[in-house]
Amino acid sequence: MPMFRVRLLRDGQLATQAIEAADEAELRARLRASAAPAVVLDVRRQRRLGGARRQPRFALALFLQELSSLLDAGLVLIEALEALHGKCDGGRQAQQVIGRVLAVMVEGQPFSAALARQPGIFPALLVATIESAEGNGQLPEVLRRYQQYEHRIEQIRKRVTGAMVYPGVVIGVGFCILLFMAFFVIPRFSAVFEALSTLPPTARLMLAWSGLLARHGALVWAALAGSIAAIGLALRTQAAKRAARQLVWRLPKLREAGRLFALTRFYRTVGLLVHGGTPAIAALEMAGKLLPEPYRAGLAAALVDLRAGLPVSAVLASRQLTTSVAERLLRVGEQSGDLGGMCEQIAHFHDAALDRSVELLSKVFEPVLMLAVGATVGTVVILLYLPIFELASSLG
Repeated sequence: MPMFRVRLLRDGQLATQAIEAADEAELRARLRASAAPAVVLDVRRQRRLGGARRQPRFALALFLQELSSLLDAGLVLIEALEALHGKCDGGRQAQQVIGRVLAVMVEGQPFSAALARQPGIFPALLVATIESAEGNGQLPEVLRRYQQYEHRIEQIRKRVTGAMVYPGVVIGVGFCILLFMAFFVIPRFSAVFEALSTLPPTARLMLAWSGLLARHGALVWAALAGSIAAIGLALRTQAAKRAARQLVWRLPKLREAGRLFALTRFYRTVGLLVHGGTPAIAALEMAGKLLPEPYRAGLAAALVDLRAGLPVSAVLASRQLTTSVAERLLRVGEQSGDLGGMCEQIAHFHDAALDRSVELLSKVFEPVLMLAVGATVGTVVILLYLPIFELASSLG
């Protein structure tokens, strides 16, 4: 994710922060929504050179685990943070991050406000969860729930991305084979036909390609490398990512898998927030930021209906934000008063359905991809030998 250097004015003081965000618009939106709003003076995107040494990332999961353990042991929050600040196992960056949190809390600000001062390190979801739990003695439990939430979300991501590793390897190997044949095999085959006067079209094409490599080989290699680099950079842009998401939502099977992934993350986030003490409508609104674009308009309309007093299960079902099982579980949660628990049950159920969907897609897509790559390589091989067959038939 890109890194931005932000100059801002907060509480009458000038500050500079390094914050990760998808783009400048998301960065400004996060700063506006933070618990300690600030006036943004300047935003500049940092350029990362390939050989530049990157700063180590703050170990958020370890920080939360150690903090919850110290709180369970009986330390008050300030004492626990001071103990972590003095421990120094996370390096200088961790010490600086915790030191900034302590400095804000010494001024009389709550823990959530101190975390919100560093939005590039502490996610808005974590800040909102802690804010809802402050003052009720449930902070250690909330921290543990957030760790479990992040762990489960990361497991889902790994399952989805892991299913893409094998197709990526197959495509990469196929591309390397095609490059080898185009730049090494075809020029050597073309030497067989140079002494002949009458040549079939495929042989003439091979000779033309070999002549191009002989005259301008360096330019061809440079153009190929430039094209690969340009494609790689283009695929990292927001426009390319939006186009990929639109393609996913157009294909039925991929759309269903994407929908399950989105709903799993959505309901798990709602469950985390509601368990932490956030009101249901506020939890739905915050979790809605994680939904893909096609579902956000439906959620916005659903929030209007919910504020009018309509039941959650009926409203979300009418906006296609549930499955049949999720709708029934939401209805049970409304009747029992355990909406957060039912949202977590929905996420668990969708986890299993997503596993089955990803496994099915892998079993179908991988053989098709193998056939496509094999057919492409086979076509090139046939084109290599076709001139020889044509010459043999003409001589015969």
